[in-house]
Amino acid sequence: MCRWLAYTGNPIQLEAVLFRAKHSLIDQSLHSRLGQTTTNGDGFGVGWYGHPTDIPFRYRCAHPAWSDRNLRDAARAVRAPLFVAHIRAATDTPSQETNCHPFRYGRWLFMHNGLIRDYPKVRRDLMLGIDPDLFASIEGSTDSEVMFYLALTFGLEFDPVLALERMAGFIEETGRRHGIEAPLNMTVCATDGEQIVSARYSSERQSRSLYHSTSIRHLMELYPDDPRLAAVGEDAFLVLSEPLVDLEGWWEEIPESTAIVARGGAIESQTFDPHRT
Repeated sequence: MCRWLAYTGNPIQLEAVLFRAKHSLIDQSLHSRLGQTTTNGDGFGVGWYGHPTDIPFRYRCAHPAWSDRNLRDAARAVRAPLFVAHIRAATDTPSQETNCHPFRYGRWLFMHNGLIRDYPKVRRDLMLGIDPDLFASIEGSTDSEVMFYLALTFGLEFDPVLALERMAGFIEETGRRHGIEAPLNMTVCATDGEQIVSARYSSERQSRSLYHSTSIRHLMELYPDDPRLAAVGEDAFLVLSEPLVDLEGWWEEIPESTAIVARGGAIESQTFDPHRT
């Protein structure tokens, strides 16, 4: 399907995780080890914040990430305290820039890995659930962008986890009305520059892979001479589809039906329970 990551911590070059890590996101675009598809070449996108209250910057392209020279230069030039990145493997919608993640509305960025099953069958009903005031901001044709605007409709800016739960519940209810047994499979990430909210959930309880970094402070004790840990700082946090390096103790798998909220060095985990609207 797709691969994505989100980082918060000391400002670092995007290049550090996009290119320099052993199993970087660019490596995953060609050689994914845990994804449903090995190659993720149907476009990519990065988004980053200069300051938490700013509108985030974004660079998206429909070309494969591994062949984009501008991405390499941008990743070397940009240092940010919070950024996200996504590589796409298209399902029911075309490869075009407006279908590339992350999607943006105001201060919010959103990414998704997975799918809404039989999306063409339910697309109209799902889009009718979006707040009319938000509808004109939709640019592409992908199910992921519809998920984002449903979450905004259900209050993403005020209670992100509840909004994502309501979004998932609405999709499941709509899909089952159309006879779709397992309508939704997702790992998602939403951020407003101050917090990273992620969730792993699927109707069949067989979600795509999702991991987060363990305590950086603890890792510094295990690997005191690793310069990467000193660079990111004790409060750094990564949530991602696949681990970037194969070192014991660096990563923890996020369980099924779980939401994670990272804000100001604090990490909270809770059960993800879709709500009917």
